[in-house]
Amino acid sequence: MLKNRNILILLVGFILGATLSLCSSVLAEKEAPVSTKGEDLQALPFDELRTFTEIFGRIKQDYVEQVSDKKLLEDAIRGMLSGLDPHSAYLASEEYKELQEGTTGQFGGLGIEVGMENGFVKVVSPIDDTPAQRAGIKAGDLIVRLDDKPVKGMTLADAVKVMRGEPGSEIVLTVVREGEEAPLKFTLTRDIIKVKSVKNKLLEKNYGYLRISSFQSGTGQSLLEAVDELKKENDGPLKGVVLDLRNNPGGVLNAAVDVSDAFIDSGLIVYTEGRIKNSEMRFSATPDDVINGAPIVVLINGGSASASEIVAGALQDHKRAIIMGEKSFGKGSVQTILPTSNGAAVKLTTARYFTPSGRSIQAQGIEPDVTLARVKLESLDKAKIEAVKEADLSHHLSNGNAKPEKKSEEEDKDDAKDQSEKDGDAAESSETEIRDYPLHEALNLLKGISIMKK
Repeated sequence: MLKNRNILILLVGFILGATLSLCSSVLAEKEAPVSTKGEDLQALPFDELRTFTEIFGRIKQDYVEQVSDKKLLEDAIRGMLSGLDPHSAYLASEEYKELQEGTTGQFGGLGIEVGMENGFVKVVSPIDDTPAQRAGIKAGDLIVRLDDKPVKGMTLADAVKVMRGEPGSEIVLTVVREGEEAPLKFTLTRDIIKVKSVKNKLLEKNYGYLRISSFQSGTGQSLLEAVDELKKENDGPLKGVVLDLRNNPGGVLNAAVDVSDAFIDSGLIVYTEGRIKNSEMRFSATPDDVINGAPIVVLINGGSASASEIVAGALQDHKRAIIMGEKSFGKGSVQTILPTSNGAAVKLTTARYFTPSGRSIQAQGIEPDVTLARVKLESLDKAKIEAVKEADLSHHLSNGNAKPEKKSEEEDKDDAKDQSEKDGDAAESSETEIRDYPLHEALNLLKGISIMKK
């Protein structure tokens, strides 16, 4: 009797799974028909299902503790999806809600984009201005303990659930980091994570900086507004832009297309291919370039994944930007969110994406045009004795050019002001070099391109 009941439960569950309603997706934002044809259901693997139900019955009858049907079946679904690839997953209703909140830019937690590797939680990237980033968590860190609980044996969903909590509460992360002999411990205070996906600042006169920390539904519009702000602050068009996609874990596909479209005025941006025809999409650029063809340097690193790689790949293929930094993460697949009738959802990998030239990023990543090593810089103390120059030598020859006319007092003041601004820029540039070596290199490259264009 138990066996027959189990078969019935499984068949109902399977049919429900096969008739998931496909609607607007958070990650891929597309719609697709759902197959409910009789021939699909007739292809059910009854022998394997029989084995499944036999094991299900054994667990119910012999396991050391009682386990509910709901838990067993939900765990079976999770196992079925996690066995496909690292990005397909079952999202219980609470997890589905959290995913939706995450793509709108506000949620509670630590501010870490994570995945699973060898049973441990791996940090894909810390999100800017979050407890994780402020505490010093880095991309590539393996989280092995959450407070006193070992991560080994937890599902990714369980680990994320532990890391989330009331704002103001603390959690201790034990992290294994490459190059460190012993595990590191970080105490983080949970907070409401409000992600502003686009930030901007003027690095120097004529050179702007755009930082995209994640791709949300409104990121494309935010980028356009950020460029307008830079133009106003610069009091004119820009001569170059650094687009910073480091530690950007990705997000909404359409946002990546919008950002690429802002700098490319024609041609293909990205296309996707899957097993079913409905998973095939093509996105092309529309006219206009928001910075009128000014040079772009895109910064990437090992934490740049998915949508970040779409943007970097498109700009690289169109030769619209120079890609600088480290090889990117290599996530070249598209996940579609399939809501289920119980309020949960399935995040399912449905396609691979390709750059305009047909490159697949999957497990390969974007190779930078200019590779930068990870280095730590420090400033040296200013020399106590100035180096001797030709002009300091006795009886040195004069320059030979006519002496400049004597300047008025007002002109002297203007010169002093200009020199002060130059000194300020130099000081800021030096500070940038110390704080952020890749950004400093990107700015230097933009200046070099600008000089050669004169």
